[in-house]
Amino acid sequence: MRTSKIISGVIGAIVVAAVLLLVVGMPAGFLTSAIADRVERETGYRLTIGGSTGIGLWPTLNVTMRDVTLEGPNDRESGNHLSIGSLQADLTFSSLWSSHPEITELAINRPDIRIPLRRERRVTPAASSRPGAAANNTSAAPKIQRITVTDGTVTFFNTRDHVEDRIEGIAARATIDTDRHLNLNGKAQTGGHPLNFAAKASMPDPAVERQTIPVELSLDAPGLLQAPLSAEAQLRINGTAVMLNGLSGKMGEDLFDGGASADFASKPLVKVDLDFRRLDIATNSAQGTSQGAQPVWSNDKIELSRLNYVDAQVRLSASELNIGSAHFAPVALEASLATGILKGTVSNVGAYGGQATGTFELDVSPDKPTYAIRCDLNGVRALPLLSAAADFDKLDGRLQAKIDVSSNGQSQQAIMSNLTGNVTANFQDGAIRGLNLAQMIRSLTSGTLSGWQASQEKTTDLSQLSASFQIDKGQATTSDLNLVGPLVKMTGAGTIDVGAKTLALRVDPKLVMTTEGQGRASDPAGFGIPVVIDGPWADPRIYPDVAGIASGNSSPGGNDPSDTLGKLGAALGNLIQQGLNGQNRNPPPNGGGPNDPAQPDQSGRQVNDILKQLFGR
Repeated sequence: MRTSKIISGVIGAIVVAAVLLLVVGMPAGFLTSAIADRVERETGYRLTIGGSTGIGLWPTLNVTMRDVTLEGPNDRESGNHLSIGSLQADLTFSSLWSSHPEITELAINRPDIRIPLRRERRVTPAASSRPGAAANNTSAAPKIQRITVTDGTVTFFNTRDHVEDRIEGIAARATIDTDRHLNLNGKAQTGGHPLNFAAKASMPDPAVERQTIPVELSLDAPGLLQAPLSAEAQLRINGTAVMLNGLSGKMGEDLFDGGASADFASKPLVKVDLDFRRLDIATNSAQGTSQGAQPVWSNDKIELSRLNYVDAQVRLSASELNIGSAHFAPVALEASLATGILKGTVSNVGAYGGQATGTFELDVSPDKPTYAIRCDLNGVRALPLLSAAADFDKLDGRLQAKIDVSSNGQSQQAIMSNLTGNVTANFQDGAIRGLNLAQMIRSLTSGTLSGWQASQEKTTDLSQLSASFQIDKGQATTSDLNLVGPLVKMTGAGTIDVGAKTLALRVDPKLVMTTEGQGRASDPAGFGIPVVIDGPWADPRIYPDVAGIASGNSSPGGNDPSDTLGKLGAALGNLIQQGLNGQNRNPPPNGGGPNDPAQPDQSGRQVNDILKQLFGR
């Protein structure tokens, strides 16, 4: 609706009605008809007055209309209209006889604006106007000193989709001084969240069209915006299009500049181009729990359907971006939203000492939104990234990764359970923090482990950790898990259930008795034993796969179980023999030999020492 033109027409009709009613005592029925005819003639909008119309003389001259409805000429079927409980204009007596009526206060009580939400943009014919009509209307428009709105409502709706959103409890006050300086402030509520807004502007000469208006804006919306927003811009209105040029401001302490525009002729089209010095985006990482213990993905519905009712073109850049505890610098994002499909590209994003590039697509037009992400990570520090993104602080190193996944669903749980695609990851020159894999493997000889046996003091250095995953409906399967470190080597295969956050892996770890072990040409002196890891990934069961060996199942590396046992026996024999040889090479100082009955059984003791070291006893 062309608000200023409508208000001018309504107020002009009120002024004429007041003059006629005072001078000739015109009947109320004829009066309401005359007001409606003038509004429709001058604005094209249909005005209906369902209640009474009256004149008051105390404490000031005032005209009151009740149960007022205003509809556009083509909006009867769409349901787009403005209804007002009561409309009262206080006028000065002297201005009634002049060509410039003056209203000291325009009080609008219980206004309700209903605005339809459209999925498709439609072409609207340009409004026709007679040359000079605008100038004549605005030059005769009444002056208003103050406008108050009480208990207002704006309702956005789509009948087909059964969608209805409201901004309620609108209370606003606008004053215009003699120098045409506008000062607006007010409050409202939407979705249980409070809104506080304010604006200042220097109003232009109404006789001149398409003028630029300097404005200052502020918005505080706890629960919707993470910090108060304030901005300055040059406002320009051209029909249904609103433009903010030279936009600068801040959100909290985060400074930005750029420009924005919106066209409200049909389905809104919003264009935004902003550059932030720093942008902080808070996230709610709280998750539900299953039976009060194992963390699970949230089943709360992610509401994205409102993206169907707006089209947008967005360009955002930031010298520094913080999403929750995740940190990126710099960032460049381009995105477009049309017919419910959001497509975006991020390029050359600085991420923890490395680079990230990728694309994403989100389609909210179906009942179950679909998602697709493709991303490449190059040289990224794994520890801060995984800590910030997944609250996982056990793995460090330089990360190379390729991610190509898609999913659908309306909650975290549904999205993770429907995940499909491929992921490859390679960590180099890092460590597994809080865990000592070599010690864990030795501990397996005495029984099953529950959990990861984590400790702040423990660590496992690694030269490389790599794996590729094929994901189908949340089941991530790998057959090439490979870990190489100075004291441990491990291969493995199995499945990770991303939706249920559980593991089902079978790995073949090998201990190495020397830091040279991984670099030697021959097999390292050590031992290997198949190990099963299953259960919740936060607290799995870890135990030797004795049943697998007994049944003849091969290990993940393809070794025959008898060969595995043979190698284990050979390795133990070699270690014992090394201990005996070490004893023979170091005769006691008194010249006694190894078979000297006067000497203690050093070979047996050395074997015991080796076994104690090997099995951690």
